[in-house]
Amino acid sequence: MIRIQNLHKSFGKNHVLSGVDLDITEGGIFAILGPNGSGKTTLIKSILGMVIPDKGTILVEGVPTKNRSLYRNRIDYLPQIANFPGNLKVCELIRMIKDLRGKVAYDSILIEKFQLAPYLGKKLSTLSGGTRQKLNIVLTFMFDSPLIILDEPTTGLDPISLIQLKQLIHGEKKKGKTILITSHIMSFVEEVSDEIVFLLEGQVYFKGSISSLKSKTQQLDFEHAIASILKDNHAQNIKI
Repeated sequence: MIRIQNLHKSFGKNHVLSGVDLDITEGGIFAILGPNGSGKTTLIKSILGMVIPDKGTILVEGVPTKNRSLYRNRIDYLPQIANFPGNLKVCELIRMIKDLRGKVAYDSILIEKFQLAPYLGKKLSTLSGGTRQKLNIVLTFMFDSPLIILDEPTTGLDPISLIQLKQLIHGEKKKGKTILITSHIMSFVEEVSDEIVFLLEGQVYFKGSISSLKSKTQQLDFEHAIASILKDNHAQNIKI
């Protein structure tokens, strides 16, 4: 589904990606994790074509992404922060996104699932953070694309909506879709993910199952396994 080879990206003197090599197979849920500044967002935006790498190649479904844009029609993306004009009504935003994408949309099912019908006539500026996030989820999942990228999808969600999101993600996986997720909520990652991609200092430090990560770090639970990686890296930096 996605092949990344020797990917580099710097912003000034800050080397964010330093030779990332990564293969994401078709079908499954992959969590991209790492501390702040590890390159998660830059990697995702490079896949989306929002950031142009300094070096390296990205292939999506076997097609190089460089100087191409049509492949993005095969991706549904939920950004960490979605900025839309506050004077738009919810129904107007949904209609606008449907018109822009020009694809069959399944918005009515999702509107019911996340109980957004009472908000369709309200302006975006009046929505709470949680309601806005539910709307962003609807906008992301209402198209039937093979690749879904979710950047911190649980932000602001109440427990019922979080359960709905998990069900939605697992349902899309059953359709054979590939789903990339970034999240700081380790319990959520552990519950939904098939594999972990852990970035450290702009490179892939680990890729594999959570059980393999626990074995590698000799930890019994997921959170302690992640903490072990960060502690070891911090200790190495101090020695250097």
